[in-house]
Amino acid sequence: MNLKKALFIDRDGTLIAEPADEQIDSFEKLRFVPGMLTQLSLIRQKTDFEFVMVSNQDGLGTPSFPENTFWPVHNFLLDTLRSVGVEFDNILIDTTFPEAGANTRKPGTGMLGKYTTGRYDLANSYVIGDRDTDARLAANLGCRHLLLSPDMDWHRIASVLIGGARRAEVRRQTAETDIRVSLDLDGTGQADIHTGLGFLDHMLQQIARHAGIDVTVSARGDLHVDEHHTVEDTAIVLGTALREALGTKQGLQRYGFVLPMDDSLARVAVDLGGRPWLVWRATFRRERVGDVPTELFPHFFRSLADAAAINLNISATGDNEHHKIEAIFKAFARALRMALRRDPADLTLPSSKGRL
Repeated sequence: MNLKKALFIDRDGTLIAEPADEQIDSFEKLRFVPGMLTQLSLIRQKTDFEFVMVSNQDGLGTPSFPENTFWPVHNFLLDTLRSVGVEFDNILIDTTFPEAGANTRKPGTGMLGKYTTGRYDLANSYVIGDRDTDARLAANLGCRHLLLSPDMDWHRIASVLIGGARRAEVRRQTAETDIRVSLDLDGTGQADIHTGLGFLDHMLQQIARHAGIDVTVSARGDLHVDEHHTVEDTAIVLGTALREALGTKQGLQRYGFVLPMDDSLARVAVDLGGRPWLVWRATFRRERVGDVPTELFPHFFRSLADAAAINLNISATGDNEHHKIEAIFKAFARALRMALRRDPADLTLPSSKGRL
């Protein structure tokens, strides 16, 4: 039996923007979250998720409290969504006061009834929201979550739900190193990096933050010998995880392109097209920056490009070597961010060859 997948969608702050007083008690306060109507319509057209509105009662009201709230605003919201082809399969609104602590109020699952009885594929369902309570609801249900934020707008949410999640976890063990890397290309820039090299950790954190991807790296290497194996193998595993997470590459922008940092200017162009290549135009006067030899940075990017099967063209100028190297990592991250972006309305392969 094929189990249904569901989207448990919050209302206030997710479908409609909340004003400062968090009370949408008049039409004048009603604002839709940017991109919500077009992207939610696209999700409805292109996926088989069941749509379930799950909301704590705040602002818009319910029929149970017509004298204190503005129920017509809720009906207007539903009518507007229907006009773009979005019909909710179920609407669950809790009316319990927050201090009551009822299990029916998010993140409690009490009002979700049938969705917790084994009739739904919760592992591949999502909670869509904007608060920590939505993330905790997802954890309580045993499903995934996508929280609206500056790094996770409705366009990115639609990309994940229509195009699929882009995640990978890779481990590589040799006599010299033991490296684990996990990536979520549709993350929000979270990083948990531990390589044993402080400066390398700092640079990998820049990739996560500026590319808007979640990166976890755990590396144990023979640093008592030198830094070479740890730097090289971390790049290899990171590149392998990137290649795996890219999946089919459908809908990719594919290309990305520059970043100044004080006295330095770094230019990084990237092509995720499947052909590994590195052009490197940067020189360093210092032997080391922090605890990493500068000669290892072109080697890092060559190993990354080879393992990820991507084309990198990197150049940098400047007086401060720390700035120059950091500008390269940030420029690479920004170029990668551009190239990773997907068009959920057009998930075609960005190649005339028919494959990448």
